[in-house]
Amino acid sequence: MTTKNLKIDITNISTDLGLMIAAATDSGICLLDFDDCKHTELKLKQLAAFFKASIVSGDNPHFEALKKQLDEYFKGVRKSFEIQVDIVGTLFQKQVWYSLLQIPYGGTTNYAAQAKLIGKPTSVRAVANANGKNKVSIILPCHRVIGADGSLTGYGGGLWRKQKLLELETKNKF
Repeated sequence: MTTKNLKIDITNISTDLGLMIAAATDSGICLLDFDDCKHTELKLKQLAAFFKASIVSGDNPHFEALKKQLDEYFKGVRKSFEIQVDIVGTLFQKQVWYSLLQIPYGGTTNYAAQAKLIGKPTSVRAVANANGKNKVSIILPCHRVIGADGSLTGYGGGLWRKQKLLELETKNKF
């Protein structure tokens, strides 16, 4: 169980797909979102309320590792992340988000398959909704979930970014 923190550190990280906002507690990264996402402010308010914490611009030991691993990811040399996360959500949301880690780098799945993966095959809409509330993008790779017909579907960072992330992973798969 996460302990309550007095502050959440926040920083900006420049990536190949634009500026990202990262937030971290002492326990790990709790937010990684593109800075132009329309729900970032809401996510930060939710984190502050959950942790009963202030959000402050500052350094955090987790940021150095995050920046290094994101850089490696965008260069195509990192296929998975080895960074602590401190995710905030319901038990169901966490189950959905952690199932994203089972989708191989360079691969995709759809919401129905993800619902089956977590043992809740009739919860397709709830799975899609949970993916939409993922606060730790790229690390918890919701961009790998596509429509059952193979089309790109919702992504908080924009469909163009989802396409670029999938292209990056496909290109560097092997």
